[in-house]
Amino acid sequence: MDKVIIRQLKIDTVIGVYDWEKVLEQSLYLDLDMEWDISNAAKADDYSQALCYETVSNRLQALITEKPIELIETVAEMTAQCLISEFNVRWVKVCVHKPGAIEKADTVGVEIIRQR
Repeated sequence: MDKVIIRQLKIDTVIGVYDWEKVLEQSLYLDLDMEWDISNAAKADDYSQALCYETVSNRLQALITEKPIELIETVAEMTAQCLISEFNVRWVKVCVHKPGAIEKADTVGVEIIRQR
């Protein structure tokens, strides 16, 4: 299985269940593993056959920031469904980190795996 990987994609958005969280932006960090056959792009050295990191990142930025979200679980599921439906990714692992969510941990997070 070939994978395209994005690590620590920073997205600043309104996220959280508490009232104080609903009025400020916080940083989320996404780790993505996306199954993508890179052989055709590599063989032809052809960008048009590759999964574009920038296009994926920009789309996720727009998706996650379009409205306030309460749960990082929702962010993970939205991200996975977007990658599968809009980018035709066959399999994806999404890990969403929310640093500073609890005092005694550097970060908290959720990880999901989805496939077509």
